[in-house]
Amino acid sequence: MSYQVISEGSVTSPAGFVAAAVVCGLKESGNLDLAVICSEKECAAGGVFTRNQVAAAPVILDRAVLASGREHIRGIVANAGNANACTGEAGLAAARQTQEEAAALLDCRPEQILLLSTGIIGQQLPAGKISNGLRIATKELSSDGGRQLAQAIMTTDTRPKQLAVEVALPQGTVTIGAVAKGSGMIHPNMATMLGVVTTDAAVPAGALQALLSAVVERTFNRISVDGDTSTNDTVLLLANGASGQRVDDGISSSLFAEALEYVCAELAKMIVRDGEGASKFVELQVSGAADAQAAHAVAQTVATSPLVKTALAGGDPNWGRILAAAGRAGVALDQTCLALWIANPGRRPMQLVNNGSPTGYAEQEAAVIFARPEILIRLDLGQGEAGDTMWTTDLTRDYVTINADYRT
Repeated sequence: MSYQVISEGSVTSPAGFVAAAVVCGLKESGNLDLAVICSEKECAAGGVFTRNQVAAAPVILDRAVLASGREHIRGIVANAGNANACTGEAGLAAARQTQEEAAALLDCRPEQILLLSTGIIGQQLPAGKISNGLRIATKELSSDGGRQLAQAIMTTDTRPKQLAVEVALPQGTVTIGAVAKGSGMIHPNMATMLGVVTTDAAVPAGALQALLSAVVERTFNRISVDGDTSTNDTVLLLANGASGQRVDDGISSSLFAEALEYVCAELAKMIVRDGEGASKFVELQVSGAADAQAAHAVAQTVATSPLVKTALAGGDPNWGRILAAAGRAGVALDQTCLALWIANPGRRPMQLVNNGSPTGYAEQEAAVIFARPEILIRLDLGQGEAGDTMWTTDLTRDYVTINADYRT
C-alpha cells in the first residue's frame, strides 16, 4: 500500500491550500454556513456533476468554468442552507456575483472561482449575506481551516466527513485531502452530496479529469440511501503542484490513482453510514454476472428496493425480497442458478439460498445477522465472472420524519 492516513487530516492537509468558514445567516440553526478554500498557486481542476436535468445555478456555472479552462483555478466558495436551485436568471446572477466578489477578495479572475451550494431548493440566494460572509472568511484563511469547512457544508449530516493521506511516489511524497457532505438524496449518478478533493501533486488537467471521472464511478456512484439524486451534486478535484512532485508516468499515476480511490471510497462510505435515519450500513456484493453492466443493474435494484431496505430496518432476513428485486432488474437471469449469503464483518458468511432454493439455514441465526448494524450481502447470479459492489442503508421511520419536517 503506497498511502498512509494522516491523523486528523482534512482538505487543507495538502501544501498550499487554505480555508475558512463563517456564519453568514443561511442556516436557521446559526451554525457555520459559508466556506472558502483557496490555493496559493493556480490549480488544474476536474469536476463531476449531477446528471439530474434540473441543475442548480452553481452546477451550471462550474460546468461552464471547467469547459472554458481547467488549468488556472484558484478557489471554491461553498454554502449550505440554500441550494440556489430552480431560481432562474436571478439565481445565476447571484452565483456570478459570488464568483466576482470572491475573485476580487482573492486577487484573481472570476473564472478562477468555482461554487458549491446545498440546502433548500427554490429560494433565492441572499447576495448581501454571502457578500458579508466572503469579506470575513477571506481574511481568516488558514491551513487549519479545512475542519471548519467540513462543518460549514453540512445540512442534515450529523457529523463532518473528511480524510487525508500521504502518498509515497517513486520520486517523493504527495498529499491528498478531501471533504464531503451528504446524508439524504443519495443515489448513483450522483448522490445530495458535495465533495472537494485537493492534492499538492502536479497532475495534467486532462489526466486529472479522466482520473476523477473513473474514481467517482467506482465510489460515489456506488452508494444509495434513498434512490433520489440532487440538483446540486458536485465533486471537484484540485491539483496545485505545491509539493513539486509530478504525476505523469505509469508508476506514479497508478499509485496516485490507488490512493485517490481509497479516499473517495472512504468518504462515500461515511456518507452512507450517516444516511438520514439509517441504522444499518450494508455492503451489497453481486457476483457471477454476465457482464459489469448486468452486475451493476442488479446491485442498484436490490440496494434501492424499499422492501429490501425496510426488511433491513426490521432485522428481518426476508431474502425473498432480495431475489425478487434482482429478478426485476432488467437482466436475464436463471433463478435456479442464484445463491445468496449474509454475514457481519469478520464473521463467517451464512448461505441462505443455493440454486434458487433455501438451504435449510437456522432462521434465528440469520435474524441475528440482520439485526447487527453492519451487514454484508452477497448475491451470486451464476451467469459469468463479472461483479459489482454497492453500499446502502436500511429505510427507517426516522428517514420519513427527517424529510417530512425538512422545511418546517
